[in-house]
Amino acid sequence: MPSLRDIRNRITSVRSTRQITRAMKMVSAAKLRRAQDAILRTRPYVQLLDQMLGRVAARTGREDEAPHPLLAARATPRVVEVVVITSDRGLAGGFNSNVVRRTQRFLIENDGRYEEVRLATIGRKGRDGLRARRLPVRKDFSGVQGNLRYDKAEEIAGEYTERFLSGELDAVFVCYNEFKTAISQKPVVVQLLPIAPPAAAEAAASAVDFEYELSREALLGELLPRHVAMQVWRALLESAASEHGARMSAMESATKNAEEMIGSLTLQYNRARQAYVTKELLEIVSGAEALK
Repeated sequence: MPSLRDIRNRITSVRSTRQITRAMKMVSAAKLRRAQDAILRTRPYVQLLDQMLGRVAARTGREDEAPHPLLAARATPRVVEVVVITSDRGLAGGFNSNVVRRTQRFLIENDGRYEEVRLATIGRKGRDGLRARRLPVRKDFSGVQGNLRYDKAEEIAGEYTERFLSGELDAVFVCYNEFKTAISQKPVVVQLLPIAPPAAAEAAASAVDFEYELSREALLGELLPRHVAMQVWRALLESAASEHGARMSAMESATKNAEEMIGSLTLQYNRARQAYVTKELLEIVSGAEALK
């Protein structure tokens, strides 16, 4: 049975842990609010960009023109790459492991469909998780998660756009946690390239046409790379918000568990102390009886 000193030391240790987890929960809550604000600020631009892209793509198809290379799906895709977005830090529950498992499921579901499936990572935890499962990682984009900036997303999107246009890749997918609520995140796989025509194209097919100062091909050449960059940027923002939400939930659970453990240890300490005091009293009474 542990001594009173051991129980006191353990209570002190658990209290320190509770203080740390409570502080981490508050920090994650503050970061989550900022991440949600960033997503809300980005959505109107993404929606308008999709609408404009849908109109232009629909009009281009009506004129029986060849589709833009970024819109053209390969007849028999051979080489594809999956970009796995996770975090650089742990202590976020199943946030990172869920993305790694979703990537594995994608590989299993598409086994035999492609000749080669390559993997790239954004986030140290995803890189380590894939390597632990003996899945080779072609490239790790380091230094992205620590300071999210749009130019980083634009740089990543530009690299994959060039590789897709050169024929090195036939398709590009992004796997990340889609933010639902502070306590709910869903790992998804989204096709980045070739670009699927936005849903706005269907509505645009019957809408009023516009006169464009640039040719439609030139306009698509401007809009499509921006669309790819915004999709990468949106995935990074969704992943960041999901990470903070998952860490906040994990730290809240850890804080509750610490409080329950403190209560259990305190009860154990009081019982041990009572038994010790009872033993001392019995010894005193026994000694007094022996002296009579």
